[in-house]
Amino acid sequence: MKSMLEREKKFTPVTASIVDRHVLARGSQEKVVNNISRKDKEKKPDLIILTPTCTSSILQEDLHNFVETATLASKADIILADVNHYRVNELQASDKTLLQIVSFYIEKFKKNDLLSIEKTVRPSVNIIGGLSLGFHNQHDLAELKRILSDLNIEVNTIIPEGASISDLSILPIAWFNIVPYREVGVMTAKYLQESFNMPFIDIIPMGILQIKNFIKEIEGLVTRLGQYVNYNDYIDRQAKLVSQSSWFARSIDCQNLFGKKAVVFGDVTHATAMTKILVQEMNINVIWSGTYCINDADWFKNQIIECCNEFLITEDHILVADLIAKTEPDVIFGTQMERHIGKRLNIPCAVISSPVHIQNFPLGYRPFFGYEGTNQIADLVYNSFTLGMEDHLLEVFGGHDIKHSLTSINNNEVIWMDDASEELSKIPGFVRNRVKRNTEKFAQDNNIRRISLTTMYDAKEKMQS
Repeated sequence: MKSMLEREKKFTPVTASIVDRHVLARGSQEKVVNNISRKDKEKKPDLIILTPTCTSSILQEDLHNFVETATLASKADIILADVNHYRVNELQASDKTLLQIVSFYIEKFKKNDLLSIEKTVRPSVNIIGGLSLGFHNQHDLAELKRILSDLNIEVNTIIPEGASISDLSILPIAWFNIVPYREVGVMTAKYLQESFNMPFIDIIPMGILQIKNFIKEIEGLVTRLGQYVNYNDYIDRQAKLVSQSSWFARSIDCQNLFGKKAVVFGDVTHATAMTKILVQEMNINVIWSGTYCINDADWFKNQIIECCNEFLITEDHILVADLIAKTEPDVIFGTQMERHIGKRLNIPCAVISSPVHIQNFPLGYRPFFGYEGTNQIADLVYNSFTLGMEDHLLEVFGGHDIKHSLTSINNNEVIWMDDASEELSKIPGFVRNRVKRNTEKFAQDNNIRRISLTTMYDAKEKMQS
């Protein structure tokens, strides 16, 4: 679904119709078919997609019959999205629906002899999978097109964003495909590979090292397909003149981050890329990395196995919160959910992946892809850490909910009574360590050696005052 979150000058309008209990009682076929026919006459679209909903499943409605009935009265093509929303998440559904649309029209164009298959004279590429509501996707695509232009490679088409139905008829004329995001596009790229022997690249061009691997993979493909190219000079020039991250990684500022601990969580694309950048380019210790894309878990594990020893594959944000509280990193790189967790634990968090908030759709140019993206990421990483001088200034000027150092407290100095320990165990895991630290700090400041339930309540009252 497109929305005003994108901050585009012209966003797709949305309409809604009310379904009351009377409609549910007799079924929604008439209402759905009438709405499809009305929109067909008003907007004259090329394609209408009918998607299953929880309600349609509960009512066990025959959506195939809906489509067949609506097709009789409409000029547009009508497709029923073939997804089981109880078994797949929205990203998997998007991936499969894109494949369904592409394969439907490829077969239709082929049947009507409208499919173009003769390759372009110059090297060309299709970019598959950029979504308007993805994390900085529009900026990433602009940077990706800039790189391809520098390499003298034409962009044949970009799907789904900005593409028309007629554009699908020229997909096979490109030399190869690029899938910049693992979440949407891989299934379509594999279909085109099997149907037209079109190779595809799914290396994520984030970070100096992965951009180099991405460009060298293009170099190898273009050369194998009949045109020798060498991009070494381009890679060296861009890394030295455009990207500042290589220089920054060697600077004293970045070296101050040595020994800092970070955790990463997000979609597979950004979690994988950010983990590699932190470990391989900035020498930051990633104590664990995770993703909510459980369907792509094997690929994720293989990508990060050399960067960190622990990983987390889950859709349960409570597990993520518990592990963050347990490991107590210096900084979190995650989604908007992890940002909320970090606020509760007083741990800084940089948002690097969907799901996101409106603040993560910046008006300025903020790509994560390409050489300009390396600068954006380096700034984001460095500014996300609470550095030594900042800690000092916070203590001098006060007024902040800073994390107090409890290095002088150990298990020999304070004793937790049974009633207090039992109460502590009832506190949710994502805030338990913070409550424990605050209570021990209160006990130390007041010369209390045995922490009772009363002590906990006094410490809580003190923190809230």
